[in-house]
Amino acid sequence: MGDLVGFALFAVVLTVSAWTLAAHMEKVFSGENNALSFVLVPLENRIYRLCGVDRKNSQGWRSYALSVLAVNLTGFLALYAILRFQHLLPLNPDGIGAMAPALAFNTAVSFVTNTNWQAYSGEVQLSYLSQMAGMTVANFLSAATGMAIGVAVIRGFAGGIDRGLGNVFVDMTRSILYILLPLSIVLGLFLVLQGVPQTLLGAVHVHTLEGAEQVIARGPAASQIAIKQLGTNGGGFFGVNSAHPFENPNVASDLAQTFAILLIPAAFTFLFGRMVGDRRQGIALIVVMGILLVTGLLIIHFSELAGNPLLGAGANLEGKEMRFGAALSALWAEATTAASNGSVNAMHDSFMPLSGLVMLINMQIGEVIFGGVGAGLYGMLLYVVLTVFLAGLMVGRTPEYLGRKIEAKEVTLAIIAFLSMPLGILIGGAVSAVVPAALASVHAPGPHGLSEILYAYSSAVGNNGSAFAGFGAATTWQTTALGILMLVGRYAIIVPMLAIAGSLAVKRRIPTSAASFPTHGPLFILLLICTILILGALTFFPVLSLGPIAEQVSVTLGQTF
Repeated sequence: MGDLVGFALFAVVLTVSAWTLAAHMEKVFSGENNALSFVLVPLENRIYRLCGVDRKNSQGWRSYALSVLAVNLTGFLALYAILRFQHLLPLNPDGIGAMAPALAFNTAVSFVTNTNWQAYSGEVQLSYLSQMAGMTVANFLSAATGMAIGVAVIRGFAGGIDRGLGNVFVDMTRSILYILLPLSIVLGLFLVLQGVPQTLLGAVHVHTLEGAEQVIARGPAASQIAIKQLGTNGGGFFGVNSAHPFENPNVASDLAQTFAILLIPAAFTFLFGRMVGDRRQGIALIVVMGILLVTGLLIIHFSELAGNPLLGAGANLEGKEMRFGAALSALWAEATTAASNGSVNAMHDSFMPLSGLVMLINMQIGEVIFGGVGAGLYGMLLYVVLTVFLAGLMVGRTPEYLGRKIEAKEVTLAIIAFLSMPLGILIGGAVSAVVPAALASVHAPGPHGLSEILYAYSSAVGNNGSAFAGFGAATTWQTTALGILMLVGRYAIIVPMLAIAGSLAVKRRIPTSAASFPTHGPLFILLLICTILILGALTFFPVLSLGPIAEQVSVTLGQTF
């Protein structure tokens, strides 16, 4: 009972904080004065002058999309170069060598797409320069990309700016200066106070009581951990991510990081309501997300408390940190897979099959339960378009949303974006299940081996980044295949959603009438949830039946593989 009360208090604090942050974000993206303007406006103006950016230039969706791709390509090339030549660059006190080409490709793609899939261990394979100038900068870049696109899509649904979606360079700059950087500084300082290291000194070599030498890794961890959570990036400074005591020392740091994972995605729902001029629309979206989040959390929580029937009574504590226990591990697992974060404070491979099923579904429906910063909102709006279309078919009316008609063009684009997830996961997973070079990564027999494959490809295409740790991700096949699918999962949704926003931005607003279908009431909320579950979850039901569902049934019957 105490755990449930704690979950409820966490939800209340998160909701109030997200509502407050949304008010600040509205001022930031509308160009109004905000609490940080007196400090940051001069810096913002200098950045625009230095880069030759005209803040009044509102881009069409094609220009906006091409600019996003250009910025992200530049970030990818810079990060790849840093990883390949880190042995020649400064701030490498432990003498770490260059990263292999395939792994560097995978890692650079991973961080630029906000996936942060890690087929390496940071403390032994990355220099401090790579961690700071590479990973941390990429975390800001990818988070700002998602936020900018989220805001652009909102503007499209709201009617656009001069028939455009805004300026991507202005949106990204403001995302970093006014939102990500201030929050990261606050969270980073808090983590330092909790004991997270922030130093440029090399690893410590100590002698244990047995006389053996032990190497204790450290480095500029707190600054990277702050943005990895706030930006829903998830890539850890250390190999075991936030299960490492230097990344996540205690309950206070754990709750702060879990809160940070969900804060900006939750705020985006309220921002949507504010920017479209009807706050009820944003509330409807966060209610949908909240229902799905709480449902998943309760399933994971009680599944882990029930434990493994093959091992006797007691909670399932395998793979969990005792300082967090089953409850905080369940909260983090649900938050990180629902919010496209991917960081872990426990080993997901050791969770019960039913818990693993929930985590898989969170990713496979498109990371729309809060999702990534910005990305979760435009992913949810994809389902909104499809839901409004289905509702229109049922009542025999041309579907409309926020006073704008949803026509064949918008529905076609939404379907194209939607199909990128199942096609990427199922085709990639199917190939990985039969090609010998790919099968070498699977070490678990029976249904769990299939679950490991599904989890890896769901995580990559969904830009989540978490993994079942028993999966061998560092092979050339997997680093290349997963890297390609991360690109598909990111940009095959971004471009169609910008196109939908661009199409809606130039449409004339239709006055609301008595025949209009309300998109903020309980009926729409229920219909949207059903659409998400039917289109998203049931798409994967056959293959899930062979993986986590079969494994859970086997465990319940007392069988193992």
